[in-house]
Amino acid sequence: MIKNFLVFLVTLVLIIGGANMSTAKSNDWDKTFPKSDKVNVKKVSFKNRYGITLVGDLYIPKNKPTEKMAAIAVSGPFGAVKEQVSGRYAQTMAERGFVTLAFDPSYTGESGGEPRDVASPDINTEDFSAAVDFLTNRKDVNPDEIGIIGICGFGGFGLNAAAIDTRIKATVTVTMYDMTRVTANGYFDSIDEKARYELKEKLNKQRTEDFRNGTYAKAPGLPDKLNGNEPQFVKDYVGYYKTERGFHKRSIGSNGGWNVTSSLSLINMPILSHSSEIHNAVLMIHGEKAHSRYFSEDAFKKLKGDNKELYIVEGANHVDLYDNLEKIPFDKIENFFNKYLKEVE
Repeated sequence: MIKNFLVFLVTLVLIIGGANMSTAKSNDWDKTFPKSDKVNVKKVSFKNRYGITLVGDLYIPKNKPTEKMAAIAVSGPFGAVKEQVSGRYAQTMAERGFVTLAFDPSYTGESGGEPRDVASPDINTEDFSAAVDFLTNRKDVNPDEIGIIGICGFGGFGLNAAAIDTRIKATVTVTMYDMTRVTANGYFDSIDEKARYELKEKLNKQRTEDFRNGTYAKAPGLPDKLNGNEPQFVKDYVGYYKTERGFHKRSIGSNGGWNVTSSLSLINMPILSHSSEIHNAVLMIHGEKAHSRYFSEDAFKKLKGDNKELYIVEGANHVDLYDNLEKIPFDKIENFFNKYLKEVE
């Protein structure tokens, strides 16, 4: 059992990468998607409640009205950077009339935090609220019209943020992962308590070694080349992160892995404990053929109220909702935010 579980762990960390800190030139277009001529983009920074400086790209419609606008903060996937999926979503929603902010989570990309490549269910949830702090205090944003989009692992953290932050008036999750659930229980909750205990022993032994060495061991990342025997979803990830389609030098999905011991907090601190208490609107989007579909389906069952919806995209796998413009339901997302942000009384 433990052997199978460790195989699972290796597979899991293929998805959840991080990034080495680097500074991009603000006047360079270093995104994995084409630049729109309908929006202005500028680099911004702000601090979260733990004093970590987060860096984001702010997208503002060129034809914006003079009055205050609705705004959306975007992050994810888990291990990606703002120059990849979240930036594409942010730019597209800015084209549709929203002020949007795609940001790098703590310890990754251009954002601060040491050591690098650390994941935390608490801090990564807080990162969304910090983005709301920033947007709420902008003169061109209506503080009562702020929403978020969380993608992949940051779909889970985004939904968790919506459960604590009542300023988030509307939440969209896309191809959501609950990273705490999958790390503690394995895919489809296949890991038993004995195997989990053995994993905790291994991770805590690594803590001792990290302290002794003064460094942090990294989990393995996606393979540079496929041997053909990988699960289909791993092939899908490689097809995005390791090719011109989605590769970025700061994304751990493209290069390397998280600190191994990041798994400890993900195992011990489950998110979504209070998601049933979310009063504001939620739209959960997932691909019909995604291996991760059950995360959204199960999370949706806990939500209450007639302002909640689970939308399954026909024929889409997990990665299709990263950048496949024929699959991503941007019209539906726009209509959702128009209804629950711009039409808020």
